[in-house]
Amino acid sequence: MTRQQFHETLENGAKDAPAELTPEQQVLFYIEAQQWERAHDIASDIPDPEGAWLHAHLHRIEGDHGNAAYWYHRAAQSVPPASLSLQSERQNLISHFFEV
Repeated sequence: MTRQQFHETLENGAKDAPAELTPEQQVLFYIEAQQWERAHDIASDIPDPEGAWLHAHLHRIEGDHGNAAYWYHRAAQSVPPASLSLQSERQNLISHFFEV
């Protein structure tokens, strides 16, 4: 699925992630669909650094910056500066996990 198709699916009001999405893409879908718990459940089951990166972003959304810092470290990612908005970080994640 391309990034544009991802956005179109959300704009059309889908509540469930399309079956063809990877677990990482599903996390982003549920974040964008404002279903934090579903996104967190999936991210918690992704054992690699990319899953940890998404997990970190989720805890940043939650406002749990200490927990987020732990997950950024596990992902080998720098903690984003406070000046980087959640939406900007999420767009970076979407760009990373979806084709153009």
